[in-house]
Parts: sequence; structure tokens; C-alpha cells
Amino acid sequence: MKDTLTNINNQSFNNFMLRIGMNKGGVLAGVIGARKPHYDIWGNTVNVASRMESTGVMGNIQVVEETQVILREYGFRFVRRGPIFVKGKGELLTFFLKGRDKLATFPNGPSVTLPHQVVDNS
Repeated sequence: MKDTLTNINNQSFNNFMLRIGMNKGGVLAGVIGARKPHYDIWGNTVNVASRMESTGVMGNIQVVEETQVILREYGFRFVRRGPIFVKGKGELLTFFLKGRDKLATFPNGPSVTLPHQVVDNS
């Protein structure tokens, strides 16, 4: 998403920026509406991800500690932001996702190299 936005900015002479929140967990999903149906998702996972976005910092991807622990196992690196107050949750320890240092194989899938990833081939 960040790379695509950079390309859009370069081509359109704009300076759009993203603020991203991520979380992991179960969600409930469905199509709602009889006259103008649309797809939607609900649940605690969605609410926390939304709070990660709204309390985040422009240009960063913010996650809670539980998500950081899981993604760290796959070679992603983080900077600790610290505790922030999240409405309905109290203080949560948060981190900014800063990239990926090494290749990792995802369960039931191939290894994935991300843009701007530092790969150690030793």
C-alpha cells in the first residue's frame, strides 16, 4: 500500500500519506442492506485495528503487542511506541512496523519478499 501510494504521489504530484492500523484475530463478516447491499466486517479485532489506525502516526503501521509478537517470528522488525490509551480497552502497548529483515516461509505458502526488504543471503 505504501509503495502504491508513493507511485500515485509521484505520478500526480501529490503528497498523500497513509496511517495504518493492524490487528490479528477472528472477525464476523457479511453483506448487509436490502436496497444498497455492502460487505462489512465486525468484531473486537476490527475495532482494535481501527483504533490502531486512528491513534497512529502518519506514515506508520501501528500494531498491538500480540500482533507484534506473531509478526516478529516472520522476520518483521518493529520500534516500540509505548502504551497508548484505546477507548474501550484502556492502555495497550503498541509498536510501529518498520520492515522485514529476513525471508520467512509462511505456513502453507511460499516465502515472500517485501519491497525494500533487506535480505541476508549468507
